[in-house]
Amino acid sequence: MEAATTTSPAAGSSSSGGELLVRQYCSQLLAVDRKARLTAETYRVAVEEFLQWLQQNFSCQDINSCLSKLVVQDIMNYLIWRSTQKKGQLTVAKDVSALRSFGGYLVEREIWQENLVQLVERPKVQRALPRVLSVEQVDALLDAIDTSDPLGIRDRALFELIYSCGLRISEVAGLLMRNVHLQERILVVVGKGSKERVLPFGDTACQWLKQWIQEGRPAILGGRQLPEVFVNYRGQPLSRKGIWKRFQELETLSGVTAKVHTLRHSFATHLLSGGADLRSVQELLGHSDLSTTQIYTHIEKDELHLYHKEFFHGGSK
Repeated sequence: MEAATTTSPAAGSSSSGGELLVRQYCSQLLAVDRKARLTAETYRVAVEEFLQWLQQNFSCQDINSCLSKLVVQDIMNYLIWRSTQKKGQLTVAKDVSALRSFGGYLVEREIWQENLVQLVERPKVQRALPRVLSVEQVDALLDAIDTSDPLGIRDRALFELIYSCGLRISEVAGLLMRNVHLQERILVVVGKGSKERVLPFGDTACQWLKQWIQEGRPAILGGRQLPEVFVNYRGQPLSRKGIWKRFQELETLSGVTAKVHTLRHSFATHLLSGGADLRSVQELLGHSDLSTTQIYTHIEKDELHLYHKEFFHGGSK
């Protein structure tokens, strides 16, 4: 069974039984496979796009019947079509991962005799090295914050903490007061897959966090109680979008081009440059796979090579 055409899926379309099948699949991802909600949502979108493509390119009166007639070439045709829709290698690779998972589910449901997607090679993705800041650039970025008012104190505490602990933006936005231990200088954060990790933070971050909690935060909240550490000017939990917006303003003020996540990359690279071992950095970042952390060793080597070239070959002026 091969598609005669490769037309774009209609928005919101679904073949008979498709919506129910996707709902049941997602329920298994969450309840049985214990996948994180973000992963389940990513897989759901990928599977829905695939089923919509099937509906557009085959006569699918019943989705289960349509799926049962597919061959490997049909899967390949879909992925080829996806790659022509200005989708990068990473997007297509994610599609393959999602469809492999869905294929396993179809085998369990006896719709497929074997997982056809396992027979399709996953595209090799060349990971670009993340951009990092020098210590001087981090200082310039943080020093650009005006700490003369409560929101300025908040921003300094916020970004100092991200850099000091290598936090993801979602982790700092969701940080709770009960998980901050100033005396011990540790935080308990909830990362990907709802995994908790305990993180130490440095003197400077502690100084600004303490000032925010004891002075800035009460000035905004008054007598109200809120579980989140960081709040906006209205006394509501500070959103990720709010953090991104504030960081963009700091870029303009400091002249340092970066993203919030660049502080996390810089944290990891600076730790390794200072002699920290890879396993420790992996634990601090909350990476499940050591290979994800190893990318920072390549950054460090590239920087050392650059410094060596400048010092010994007169590159600096």
